[in-house]
Amino acid sequence: MNTLAVAAQQTTPAPNVSFEFFPPKTDKMEAKLWESVARLSPMAPKFVSVTYGAGGSTRDRTQKTVAKIAQDTPLAPAAHLTCVGATKEEVLKVAEDFWDAGVRHLVALRGDPPSGMGEKFEQHPGGYKDSVDLIAGIRDHYVGPNVRFEISVSCYPEQHPDSLGWDEDIAFLKAKQDAGADRAITQFFFEPDVYLSFLERARAGGVTMPIVPGIMLQPNFNGLARMAKVVETSVPDWLFKLYEGTEDDPETRELITANVAVELCHKLSEQGVNDFHFYTLNRANLALSTCRLLGLKPKAAVAS
Repeated sequence: MNTLAVAAQQTTPAPNVSFEFFPPKTDKMEAKLWESVARLSPMAPKFVSVTYGAGGSTRDRTQKTVAKIAQDTPLAPAAHLTCVGATKEEVLKVAEDFWDAGVRHLVALRGDPPSGMGEKFEQHPGGYKDSVDLIAGIRDHYVGPNVRFEISVSCYPEQHPDSLGWDEDIAFLKAKQDAGADRAITQFFFEPDVYLSFLERARAGGVTMPIVPGIMLQPNFNGLARMAKVVETSVPDWLFKLYEGTEDDPETRELITANVAVELCHKLSEQGVNDFHFYTLNRANLALSTCRLLGLKPKAAVAS
């Protein structure tokens, strides 16, 4: 049965979704971002996250974007916050600015060096040494029921490129939880067993917080393959074959991308997963198509 037929016959509850955006670098990209935000808002995501560039290179744009989402839209924004290139005091000042702008959710990350992932991370003098240290710092700085950030963190179902082994990876994720993380969001992957095996390892290691699968919506297969290589995500042969010969056919690539994402979500849903985080790359059409195929409807459509 194809994806459209599965979606039409779906009887399970519609999933909870969240979306990731990246801050714009140009006026044209800014217009595209706000178009995406406006078009995806009716899908009522649990939250929307906004990334930093490598080395915190888009920090100012991230702050402005997240503040505007918090103040001018009905969405709940989650701001990426990293350890890179700043002292503890500077990082906490950014968190304070987010709080003052109405942001109540952070995605706490170690972050990539300015030269990008793959290079060695160097702790800034006076800065946080890793994401666990950062989470603990945020929790120590914000004390009290009325000033508590929600904190999401990252995890790698196929191991981080700097991994020392599964035992260390799971212990580090547990340490993030113990430091005060509320949920983990995975790096993207393509096979359901990758996520399910990781979830089993995490639960056996004492990780009880929600682990939300991250689903990539990247129709440019060459770009997708490059990203996968950097983060050491395996790309199955069947996916290569699906995109083969579509280099000059963007519409077909988008259809493939949406259907691959939906099939993955359906297979995970069959195993009890009902929360999905979509890496949208600021592409509203693709994210909307994917959500529709999963049975989600805009609020206006539901009300009617």
